Amino acid sequence: MARTNFEQLLEAGVHFGHLRRKWNPKMAPYIFMEKNGIHIIDLHKTVQMIDTAAAAAKQMAQSGRKILFVATKKQAKDVVAEKVAAINMPYVTERWPGGMLTNFPTIRKAVKKMSTIDKMTTDGTFDNFSKREKLQISRQRAKLEKNLGSIADLTRLPAALFVVDVQKEANAVREANRLSIPVFAMVDTCCDPSMIDYVIPANDDATKSIEVILDAVCAAIVEGLQERKLEKDKEGEEGEEAPVTGKGAGRQRIKKMNREEVEVPTMEAAPAPAAEAPAVEAAVETAPVEPAVEPEKVGPAKAEEVAAEVEAEEKAEAAE
Repeated sequence: MARTNFEQLLEAGVHFGHLRRKWNPKMAPYIFMEKNGIHIIDLHKTVQMIDTAAAAAKQMAQSGRKILFVATKKQAKDVVAEKVAAINMPYVTERWPGGMLTNFPTIRKAVKKMSTIDKMTTDGTFDNFSKREKLQISRQRAKLEKNLGSIADLTRLPAALFVVDVQKEANAVREANRLSIPVFAMVDTCCDPSMIDYVIPANDDATKSIEVILDAVCAAIVEGLQERKLEKDKEGEEGEEAPVTGKGAGRQRIKKMNREEVEVPTMEAAPAPAAEAPAVEAAVETAPVEPAVEPEKVGPAKAEEVAAEVEAEEKAEAAE
């Protein structure tokens, strides 16, 4: 399904090109006709190009990468800032900082400087400066916020650039080509499309024209982000439900066996000694008393000797 239709682009004035004397011959395949000295863009090709660019942007968003939008001309600044900020993508609507892509670490240092100033204001360090120093730091912070505030979340090079007006943003396109970063661009009849990877032939001077094409591209990016979120949720659910196999499962089985070896069976509580005392006493009373040593068997000779000894002891006692 097409993201835009012919009538919608026609109403927005996407088909209006530049004067014939300002045209670039490389744009000839995208020009439908000439009327009153002005080239008319073929909107059928524009619809196809928008769908191709939107599909590529959706795929990049689905993979979790960022697309940097660049539009510093007056007609596009407000529209780009509004549409792109809603989908949480970086954008540049003020002056393009030279070397933003080719010298990206330096730009990141400037962005970190903003966070350093913010930290100074929160921890009380800012209060130790003089009035003049505070004013200078505040002005520096405001300037950094104006130029680089919209790319504060861009921690690495973007996956692609979306450019409005290739001629005005020639430095950005040149840096992207040098680093082999794909470029999406609205290309008017006066521009050179040879440096653009995803050409969208359209009027880049009308706010309505820019808004229509941005709506289509931003909608594709939102779809890609939503699909990425659904895939992550699905993977998380499958990870919780799926059994663990391989080395991880072996480790888990070993841990389980170790736990079973360490576990000590619970012992029954010993009965209280006070409750056992009566039972023990009763057992002692009723139990027969057995001799500790078994008596020896006495023979007749031995008996006579014992009797004689007893009789002798009795006579001795009587004599006394």
